[in-house]
Amino acid sequence: MSNFEDARARTGFSGIFSVAGLPAELKVSFWIWFLGGILGLLGGLLGMLASLTLFAAAPGPALGVLLLMLLAATVGTAQIIFALRMKEGKQWARLALTVLTAVTLVLAMVNLAMRVGQGGNWAGFLISLAATVLLWLPRSQAWFAGARAGRGNGTGTS
Repeated sequence: MSNFEDARARTGFSGIFSVAGLPAELKVSFWIWFLGGILGLLGGLLGMLASLTLFAAAPGPALGVLLLMLLAATVGTAQIIFALRMKEGKQWARLALTVLTAVTLVLAMVNLAMRVGQGGNWAGFLISLAATVLLWLPRSQAWFAGARAGRGNGTGTS
């Protein structure tokens, strides 16, 4: 059984957490993206709950905060989905995670230009950058090429 087949062998809920058959680089990248997505989703949900208390004092800004927290939860959910699809060998998911890293860089630069925040965007960007570099290293490239070739019989596209 090939590494790609090993990675896809487990299905169901336990398969979500299985990284068997992935190169070490992709295992690390998967966990960074997956756990980051979980944190983003939870942070967004908790932020939405917290913003509800702001409605009593300042309804206008509270709506803005609520929408930003909804966006954060949505991005966290997307990050989880992209990480799971990346683990399955989907090229589009690897590209989507790369785009998320670029968006994180833009947000960090906007944060710096506005002179707000405490540098959290830069930490998030550096972590995303490390996870993204791992997605594009030679062993990762070879694994994705093998995944694409393994599905070349009409069972799916990358």
